[in-house]
Amino acid sequence: MRRALAVGASAVVLLLGVAAPGATATDGAAGPQGPDRHSAGQTHAGQNSAGQNSAGENAAEQHSAEQDSAGQDSAGQRSPGQKIADALRRSPVYVDPSLATAVDSAQQRKLVEQIRQTRLPIRVVLVPLVEGDSWGGKPEQLAEVVHDRMGGGPSILITLGDYSDDIAAREWPSGAHQAFHAAAAVFFQDDMKGAGPAGRIARAISIIKAGNGDEVYKKATAGLDSPTPGPDKAAGAAAAQRSPLIRILSLVVGPLLLVAAAGLLLRRRARLRDLSTPFALPRSVFAAAREADEAGLRERADEEVVRLGEEARAAQGDPTAVTRALDAYAAAGTVLDRARGTADLAGVFALIAEGRAALSTAPVTLPLCFFHPLHGPAVRRIPWRPLGRREQLRVAACEACLRAVRGRRAPEVLTDRLEGRPVPYFEVPAEDSLWAATGYGSLLSGDGDSLASRVQRGDFTRTVK
Repeated sequence: MRRALAVGASAVVLLLGVAAPGATATDGAAGPQGPDRHSAGQTHAGQNSAGQNSAGENAAEQHSAEQDSAGQDSAGQRSPGQKIADALRRSPVYVDPSLATAVDSAQQRKLVEQIRQTRLPIRVVLVPLVEGDSWGGKPEQLAEVVHDRMGGGPSILITLGDYSDDIAAREWPSGAHQAFHAAAAVFFQDDMKGAGPAGRIARAISIIKAGNGDEVYKKATAGLDSPTPGPDKAAGAAAAQRSPLIRILSLVVGPLLLVAAAGLLLRRRARLRDLSTPFALPRSVFAAAREADEAGLRERADEEVVRLGEEARAAQGDPTAVTRALDAYAAAGTVLDRARGTADLAGVFALIAEGRAALSTAPVTLPLCFFHPLHGPAVRRIPWRPLGRREQLRVAACEACLRAVRGRRAPEVLTDRLEGRPVPYFEVPAEDSLWAATGYGSLLSGDGDSLASRVQRGDFTRTVK
């Protein structure tokens, strides 16, 4: 989506330059934007830093609780997270060498001084985020690991965000200074376009200090659903209509850019709802009860089922593993065909994950998150006791739910319907729900037990009414 938006925008700028070489730059295109993720150079605030990764370190960061606690990789070296935590004990601002030209030493010193004046436990960690790195390309994973390495406790961590010109903030305890929305608001503020990472972070720190991030975010996003063009923009549009080339571009490229921008906004807003609403009645886009969301989720599930079938048929590995993947593919198709709502569609994704795990060479693959499988793959098994019950379960949890449970907060859970009302899916009697009986894979009894085998023996179709 972002790549399509960038390519479309570049094409418009290039062709407009050809059509009107005398035109002047306007608003957000007045000059080059501050670089975000390139070049190598100085270290942060005069301190040594390291941003190198290895496959062993990646595994240590993402999959091993023992190594996370020790802060070492399999060779006994300090992990990237531990190196960052050590640097933050010397200075509250850490900048990876590859970003030293984006946030130079003078800017780092200003941020350090601004942080000290707030008297808040703010830390800034700027490292490139890409898929396959020690953090899986996720700012929340980076923040969680660094917070762990620093020993926990009250803290606010500001990192780069999921998108270009974006920053993110996490805080412990959650919501104490409204840091999450403080950082998110900067993305939507017009005067921050092209400000560079240092400018955006400085603005976020100011909002955090004021403690009104929720209000600022609401104000910054208030007009996004119904934009009204001002006089200058209206005059520019009228002038553009007089150019045949621009008229053609607006008809062809304009709709593409509009769709891309709308998709980007919806994804970001969905992410904000997911991370800021960790309670029992979720409002995330995948678990919403609205028919359109469910239809979109069904379409995505259909695509993933087809992809799993293609992967399984093309696999050349262990025949037993390929058979398990094909069984999961067939079971996913069965559930998809008779899915009654989001809970069943989540089961389709759990079966897809089971099939892909069979084809994977990884020694141990966890199922999807027990609390809300649409959060994605779990990162760790944790002890958990359902409210009002004595027995303790060991369930697979994603990072967000892991943080919630550790903080003694209710994690966001997927809901199903029981007697006409929404309840956490695991409160539906096990005899009436395959997903309550299995926790989408977390509660399976052993190696011989699987979601696919239970679907094959009729456990799912028996519950369909």
